[in-house]
Amino acid sequence: MPKSDNQKLKILYILDYLQKNSHQDHPVRAGELIAMLEKQGILCDRKTIYSDIAALQDYGVDIISTTGKNGGYYVGQRVFELPELKLLIDAVQSSRFLTERKSRELIEKLCTLCNEEDARLMRRDVVVSGRVKSMNESIYYSVDAIQEAISRNKQITFRYFNWGIDGKRVYRDRDYTASPYGLCQEGENCYLLALSPRHGITSYRVDRMTDITLLEEPRVPCPELTGKALTDYCAKRFQMFAGDSVAVKLRFHKDLTNVVMDRFGKNTMLIPDGEDHFVFTVNVAESPMFLSWVIGFGSQAEILYPERIRRACEDLCRQVLAIYQDKAKD
Repeated sequence: MPKSDNQKLKILYILDYLQKNSHQDHPVRAGELIAMLEKQGILCDRKTIYSDIAALQDYGVDIISTTGKNGGYYVGQRVFELPELKLLIDAVQSSRFLTERKSRELIEKLCTLCNEEDARLMRRDVVVSGRVKSMNESIYYSVDAIQEAISRNKQITFRYFNWGIDGKRVYRDRDYTASPYGLCQEGENCYLLALSPRHGITSYRVDRMTDITLLEEPRVPCPELTGKALTDYCAKRFQMFAGDSVAVKLRFHKDLTNVVMDRFGKNTMLIPDGEDHFVFTVNVAESPMFLSWVIGFGSQAEILYPERIRRACEDLCRQVLAIYQDKAKD
């Protein structure tokens, strides 16, 4: 059979077609592959198809061959299974630190990792518009620069901003310098955990960082953000608010068992306290966000110890109540 200029690409076309079009319920027949190759200007016969399929199988591609009336070839084990891709797409949809455009781009790339039929179904279920998303398009480059600085053990400089009530960026009046140690997703935001010469151990919202530049100076050593200590630091904080670590004893209603396990892990020791409650002790960073988290459960949650944390929670409740009482008087 005469060879065309594209013969060297033949096996790549076959693999690409199988990945996009084959499915357990829809195997691709050899004749279909021959017709596809002809459209690419490549002539071949069934014997050549069989040989190329065998070569791909020898290489490690999980191509399943079926016989019978509806027999053919389909890709079995893929790099990502369909449930895994759905999980990743759900994470992209819900991540506020990704812009809407970047979310759609990333979801489209994830959809290329399965066959076209499954990709079509997943695209149909994608909901990105209307979600609260980051407005910082450079977050991909920010994450890349931070990761490079960490891998090269370098400090970074960057600009940091808040959003003004007019929807425009309001930059801080100086550049920041920090030793980056890790990235952490807390809630719906992505944070940089770093050692700052001015604030010590602190965190920065990555979507509010711009103009990140690597410095020649190596990172300042920080054992508190190295290895397992980095994970422990994240676990104690609520929305990454800094504060001194303190052991807090709490009393929760049994209906909140799942909440406690989701927040602090399944190894948290829960001690029954009566028929409907349990008590437990956890190490947290003392902050208004922790107090607000407890208050959010109303009468089902109570801080027992230490006394100063309990009083701080009472004070916060009074401050909020005073606002509504003053409004009621008006």
